[in-house]
Amino acid sequence: MSAQMMISNAQIEGIVVPAFNIPHLPMLKPVVEALRDEDAAALIQVARLEWEKMQAKSLEAVAEEYSKYGDPRHTGLHLDHIPVVDEDHEWVDYMEIIERGLRAGYESVMIDGSRLALEENIRTTQEAADCAHEHGAACEAELGAVIGHEKGGIEITYEELFSTKKGFTRLDEAERFAEESHCDWLSVAVGNIHGAIAETTRAQKKQQAHLDIKHVKALYEAAKGLPLVLHGGSGVKREDLLKAVQAGIVKINIGTEIRQAYEFALQEKRDKEYARQAVYEKVRWILRDYLRISGTASLIVDL
Repeated sequence: MSAQMMISNAQIEGIVVPAFNIPHLPMLKPVVEALRDEDAAALIQVARLEWEKMQAKSLEAVAEEYSKYGDPRHTGLHLDHIPVVDEDHEWVDYMEIIERGLRAGYESVMIDGSRLALEENIRTTQEAADCAHEHGAACEAELGAVIGHEKGGIEITYEELFSTKKGFTRLDEAERFAEESHCDWLSVAVGNIHGAIAETTRAQKKQQAHLDIKHVKALYEAAKGLPLVLHGGSGVKREDLLKAVQAGIVKINIGTEIRQAYEFALQEKRDKEYARQAVYEKVRWILRDYLRISGTASLIVDL
């Protein structure tokens, strides 16, 4: 079962696929256990900033941990957010990282050229997507500005951002990007916010986001049915999220909810088993009560 097939089946069934980030290696096992116990399917993923600025160690370390606990009846392995220009505005050797990920067994990869001009974003996405396809993997890309990771934080209020649609993915660019970039899934900006990553802010409660559902639907149509991805899924209003799935969102990234569950539990007791249990319970709640996808694994995982 490939990650691409999981997303394709979910799109047909109208079911969202959560993708859980692993900034601490001990989080991976309880995520898989929760998926198995709720009979749901998801992607397990790690982003570059999670081994550069958190405790994921490396993409290879996550792949090795996944080889121990991953379950093809419930999980796939995705390489998240490999930027061309990172959150500190530094250029990244993105193809070297993507090639490492493909060698390590990642079933899909994400190239993030969203800080580039459209032409350059298309070009770098083509390069990454063609490489992924040569390895039988899928490629996700990003268009628009999902705020939250930028150095210096958010410069305007969330309400102002939403009302002005600052950074929202443009319809005309989405149409062209879908036609030319060779990507398989498209991450869009529709009111969603990335979780904070700075040491001084990442323990704070995340700003609740709401989504422009009409814009999601219009983007889905402009992109000719390309599966859309929602980054910054933690903290999104539940009713907005469910409507967004019906409008074209197929994959949703969830990081802050489970990272804070792990880190807060570890601060409370300094007991990794206690912290793992906190992740397990949080993931079960997300699957059962927030996303309501318990019992759907057989609909999108075709073994």
